[in-house]
Amino acid sequence: MSVRVVVADDQELVRGGFSMILDAQPDIEVVAEAGDGAQAVEAVREHHPDLLLLDIRMPVMDGIEAARVVCAESGCRVLMLTTFDLDDYVYDALRAGASGFLLKDVRRDDLVHAVRVVAAGESLLAPSVTTKLIADFTSRAAPSLAAKPSEQFTALTAREQETLRMIARGLSNAEIAQAMVVSEHTVKTHVSNVLTKLGLRDRVQAVIAAYEGGMTVPGDPR
Repeated sequence: MSVRVVVADDQELVRGGFSMILDAQPDIEVVAEAGDGAQAVEAVREHHPDLLLLDIRMPVMDGIEAARVVCAESGCRVLMLTTFDLDDYVYDALRAGASGFLLKDVRRDDLVHAVRVVAAGESLLAPSVTTKLIADFTSRAAPSLAAKPSEQFTALTAREQETLRMIARGLSNAEIAQAMVVSEHTVKTHVSNVLTKLGLRDRVQAVIAAYEGGMTVPGDPR
């Protein structure tokens, strides 16, 4: 089955270029394009795509609000486009439900890979953007983090709490498995349990929960 994608960007050349790259893939189908945030929301409602590739800065309805509406109304994943790797709106977009970020000058292969990864249910904690953004924006948005973890984490086992801390550091499943000396299958189970018990959509939301709930703080070496 093809990954169904809506591409939303107010710059026609950018939008068309991304659409052309993605549509050329045998497993990806661009089902609609949108020139503003409101059109993006309507396109998702009409076409029920697997993923919305969405510019963070959009006219009529900005990308953050569009992402919030789409994530609240559907199971469509949102992959944000940003011009700068420290965009002031990225943290808000994460909280709105975005599952990853790409710079607009992303390479062709990285764009295709990102769409496949996010559409498959993973989060794009790309080294080029998201890992440093999470630490930066969570520290700015929540400077008075709790001295000890929030009570919401008491439902997690010790292993699940440690898994959450490692997710917050941007570690992959393979890296977590190596650090914990367990199999990747076990790590996937821990990750799934963390998301389920905390009522989280994906790994990006898990990272935010870890920082905001005091499970970890920027610079925490654990």
